[in-house]
Amino acid sequence: MSSNHSKAINPSEVMLPQSHWLSKTPVVALVLGLVALGIALAMSLGSHEKVELLQWSFHTSYLYFLSMALGALFFVLVQFATRAGWSVVVRRFAENYAATLPLFALLFLPMLTGFHSLFHHWTGEEYKADPLIAAKSAYLNVPFFVVRGFIYVLIWSIIGVYYYRNSVRQDETGDKSITVKLQKSSYPSIALFALSISFCAFDWIMSLDPHWYTTMFGVYYFAGSIMVVYALLLLTTLAVRGRTKMSHYVTVEHIHDLGKLLFGFNVFWTYIAFSQYFLIWYGNIPEETLFYAKRSLADYGGAQWLPWSIALMVGHFAVPFLFLMSRHIKRQPLLVGLGATWMLIIHYVDIHWLIRPNWVNELNSFGIIDVLTLVGIGGLFFGVAGLLLKRKSLVPQKDPRLTESMSFENM
Repeated sequence: MSSNHSKAINPSEVMLPQSHWLSKTPVVALVLGLVALGIALAMSLGSHEKVELLQWSFHTSYLYFLSMALGALFFVLVQFATRAGWSVVVRRFAENYAATLPLFALLFLPMLTGFHSLFHHWTGEEYKADPLIAAKSAYLNVPFFVVRGFIYVLIWSIIGVYYYRNSVRQDETGDKSITVKLQKSSYPSIALFALSISFCAFDWIMSLDPHWYTTMFGVYYFAGSIMVVYALLLLTTLAVRGRTKMSHYVTVEHIHDLGKLLFGFNVFWTYIAFSQYFLIWYGNIPEETLFYAKRSLADYGGAQWLPWSIALMVGHFAVPFLFLMSRHIKRQPLLVGLGATWMLIIHYVDIHWLIRPNWVNELNSFGIIDVLTLVGIGGLFFGVAGLLLKRKSLVPQKDPRLTESMSFENM
């Protein structure tokens, strides 16, 4: 619902002030990220097992932050496809995060250095005699796998940069046809996005255990990605509103809507997660049930995965469901911010739970290397996004639906 009155925009109020703490963090984040990755690399040298630990940890952190960038890209595409008006004042934050996708194309290269450690279940010579893996060899082979990976990151990077550049160009020219152009290109872009994120999930997570398979895994990773981006947008919005005039444009109504979407997509993630589990339980096929069997044991491969499974059931559904259900919570910046922070944490638990049980090793427990790769990749991700945040307006100043967005009110 939008009211009929309009508000004038002051360009100076929608730029991030130099005095704001967010203006000072991008360079610090980038340096911290590089240092953290350097320390992680130094700590792993001299031991083959520690090098493998770094590779698995890097892979986990990579897919965690990649999910945020992909969720942001999907958010932007859907807003244009549906001609959404309410979201215009928060869309630039998502455009900034989506524009970081070339960084993940670059980070795909060091991920390939751990290729044979991560995917040894189907790249090793000893597995070629396995009839199940041999049957998948047309798809699971190194050259095709690497080519597909580069295609994914190339598609994401092109779409993310294309939308960011056109959006900021509209700020300068005021050309309303840009909105129409981006709307028309959103439809094929969503199709490419859907295919690439699904096959990315199949390749980079599901094939870590090539005996296991589920056709729902692509939408499972997608559900987590779109859920976590609403948590990220909430925290970004709250951070930017502090000590700026952005509260004139991004109101509690927008925060409330982001909170509703966070709540809704967390329920969607729960629906997909339960449906996947229920169908595998009902089918009772050994190749499928093995996935949950590993994660239901108190001790598997030197790590305890049952507590992680319980944490997901309670922390990814029950706690946020009850906490975020209240309208009052979603309209209180501090409280909804706490809920969003919790969802960022529990999403990492989910990604870790998906990936790490596939590596059987006594070193396979959450530790300092995991913290360093999280800080490393996270520092680069937020550093690049922060630089983009500083450079241009915090809202699309000349978007034709901006007035509608600023006047937005919840029912």
